[in-house]
Amino acid sequence: MRIVTRSTLTGFVQNRVPRGERRLVAEHLQAWFKLVKAARWASSAELKAQLRSASIVSAQRVVFNIKGNDYRLVAGINYLSQAIFIKWIGTHAEYDKIDVSTVRYEEERYGNLSDQR
Repeated sequence: MRIVTRSTLTGFVQNRVPRGERRLVAEHLQAWFKLVKAARWASSAELKAQLRSASIVSAQRVVFNIKGNDYRLVAGINYLSQAIFIKWIGTHAEYDKIDVSTVRYEEERYGNLSDQR
């Protein structure tokens, strides 16, 4: 799978994760990245067979648990072109406040924020 875009992951860690947790969250996101990059899923059923903890929202939308479900990553997937689009990443508590089927990528959420925790 081609992941669009990796900078979202690093931006999330730097700008949204408390300083003391950054290394561990970055390691978990790196593990997710490596697993997904190596995947060749043809359907959501194949994805679910490999990652039982993933939640299939629709044929093109999936929720991945990160760091033991402390964080969630919402992605859009195009199985035909083998591309995965990161739509949203956040804590489980933040996830409970979004509509996972319609949430859209917001560049400012993962960009260079002045609030460095």
